[in-house]
Amino acid sequence: MPVIATAGHVDHGKSALVEALTGIHPDRLKEEQIREMTIDLGFAWLTLPNGETVGIVDVPGHLDFIENMLAGVGGIDAALLVVAADEGVMPQTREHFAILTLLEVCRGVVALNKTDLVDPEWLALVEEEIRALLQGTCWEAAPIVPVSARTRAGLEALVAALQQALEGQPPPPDLGRARLSIDRVFTMPGFGTVVTGTLRDGCFRVGDEVEIWPSGRRARIRGLQSYRRRVEQALPGSRAAINLSGVSPEELRRGDWVTVPGRFAPTALLDAALIHWEGSPRPLPHFAEVKFFHGAAQIMARVRLLDREILPPGEMGFVQLVLSRPTVVAPGDRFILRWPSPSITLGGGEILDAHPARRHRRLRPEVLTTLRALHRADPASRLRVWLREAGSLALPEASRRLALPPETVRRWFEALAERGEAIPLAGDLWAAPDWQARAVGQLVERVEAYHRENPLRRGMPREEARSRLGWPAPIFEAVLQAALREGQIEEIGPLIRRPGFTIRLTEAQRQQVETWLTGLRRDPWHPPTWKEAEAALGRELLQALLDEGRLIRLGEELVMPTETWNEAVARIREHLQAHGTISAAEARDLLRTSRRVAVALLEQMDALGITRRVGDVRVWGAESGGDPGSKPSAS
Repeated sequence: MPVIATAGHVDHGKSALVEALTGIHPDRLKEEQIREMTIDLGFAWLTLPNGETVGIVDVPGHLDFIENMLAGVGGIDAALLVVAADEGVMPQTREHFAILTLLEVCRGVVALNKTDLVDPEWLALVEEEIRALLQGTCWEAAPIVPVSARTRAGLEALVAALQQALEGQPPPPDLGRARLSIDRVFTMPGFGTVVTGTLRDGCFRVGDEVEIWPSGRRARIRGLQSYRRRVEQALPGSRAAINLSGVSPEELRRGDWVTVPGRFAPTALLDAALIHWEGSPRPLPHFAEVKFFHGAAQIMARVRLLDREILPPGEMGFVQLVLSRPTVVAPGDRFILRWPSPSITLGGGEILDAHPARRHRRLRPEVLTTLRALHRADPASRLRVWLREAGSLALPEASRRLALPPETVRRWFEALAERGEAIPLAGDLWAAPDWQARAVGQLVERVEAYHRENPLRRGMPREEARSRLGWPAPIFEAVLQAALREGQIEEIGPLIRRPGFTIRLTEAQRQQVETWLTGLRRDPWHPPTWKEAEAALGRELLQALLDEGRLIRLGEELVMPTETWNEAVARIREHLQAHGTISAAEARDLLRTSRRVAVALLEQMDALGITRRVGDVRVWGAESGGDPGSKPSAS
């Protein structure tokens, strides 16, 4: 069920022509009927000779209502460009036609209306003017059909031309992501909330649950109509009226989207290719404020130019659009931009990425290379570009960025894998062919940066490395194992580091440490607390000494030089060789220390298996083979 829209200057007879073709007058507002001028969108339908039903969206032609026109031309299949024979091509003819070409609506017919008001010679001049307008565009070969809505002359030829323009066009695809941009919201007595729009990319059925964006509200389809007929299912490309339950008209507005649940996520940052219309009144500077039109939505936005400082009329550039409020879009969608003042069309283009990870740095070759590759790309090509950029991509993230069902995206990934352009990993993860080398390099860079930032730490915690890289756990583990196999990273318990890395103290730090240790050697059996040691050395330097094995921490409170610890273990070993057991009091007297230190020493030896507590005394531990003559260990 294709949908066409009218286009053209005010008072060129668009609504009269729609009525002559369909028997339906599209002007539904009293003000429109009184003023005899279309203000808002009107709707009708036409049955072609081949039996196909075509929806018609009639748009206003007056300059003041061109933004209402934009709400009606999103998602259409073809256009009927109406030019009055007595006036010819006028300003809104040019602007409407520019909008159609910017939206890449390339199928259509030109209706040269009001032919009953001019003579054949004048008619030929106007037709020549129209041909000049179409020249060099995708409408260059479009038929120009002379008609008169008043006398009905040429209507049969116009219908035949519309049918021919639509023939050979494949039916709108069902991509499993049904969405409808709301162009009308109203209440029907006995039914409640009703919204209308053109359905894209999927089907809606009576009883379906839907999401309303950007609010995220859930509703249910109570009933469906298409061309005033009740239907159980609305098809892609058709005009549809949806009776919604669970949401009030006050919660909806023109430009909101009704979508299948779970497929879309709102966004306020878009990557795009922008064509600056040659009829625009001035160059476009970086970060200019504009009006963004997509579907039936109108949103204020800022334009970040990524490839230049100023975009002149008639040229294309790559941009990021920063929207003032979120909306839902899909890659490949077309959009229009307008200047807020004077109110005139600026340009339009293609959405390249609906969910870029960040605001791009401007004038960066690598960013522009990615955007060029995304321009006019199919889904598989987009996945290939994103894989090349990120190295790896999870299926849920890819599904969100493409706004396609996961099973569809998986098939695209599998097609890439068959061509050697993607590698499947565990957990629905996919990677670029060179992902391992690139990822190992990223991991090594991150660990080296950690060493530079923390020269007194012997390694980087694994989880901190994964968090800083922003990788899923399976990806991180796979990359780490590859780096370990290649010898580019080594593990020390929960830490990772570059092979050969050692803690290096500055000369000032070495002097500070030696001065402090010399003080401890004067009274080795009364070691400092952790807090005292931290106050003297600082946490980083203290931890470095522990990591180097120059200090031993006794429980949570005490710190002892390793040489003192080894001497304590040796004395207690000798005592056990002679007596078999040792108590805390005996250890205190043996080392001439305090009971606090003696208990801490014995508990640390218990923890390491050097000794074993039996009642109130210690015996030699099982970890030393039960032989009190075996060599003690400090670690």
